[in-house]
Order: sequence, then structure tokens, then C-alpha cells
Amino acid sequence: MLGVAPLFTDAFFRSMAVVLVFGLGFATLLTLVVLPTLYAIVFNVRDAENG
Repeated sequence: MLGVAPLFTDAFFRSMAVVLVFGLGFATLLTLVVLPTLYAIVFNVRDAENG
């Protein structure tokens, strides 16, 4: 995401840079938070300590 940051200064590429940064941020959030949570709910994953 930081690799697109220099494009924020260019008027021609600014809108593309905004879309890329927020798209990558949203995809990262889905991959690291939402998807594992849904997996744990659907497959009934339990904590190792509680058995």
C-alpha cells in the first residue's frame, strides 16, 4: 500500500492511488480478520485450552 503513496501527489494518478490503497486495505482486513472469524464459526473451531 505504501508503494502507491507517491502517486497521491500526481493529479492524474490520484484517484487510481486512492482506489488501490483502500482496496488493498479492505482486502487485507477481510483476509486477516473476517475470513478467519467466519471459518471458526462455520467449522465450530474450539480453543485448545478448553478442548
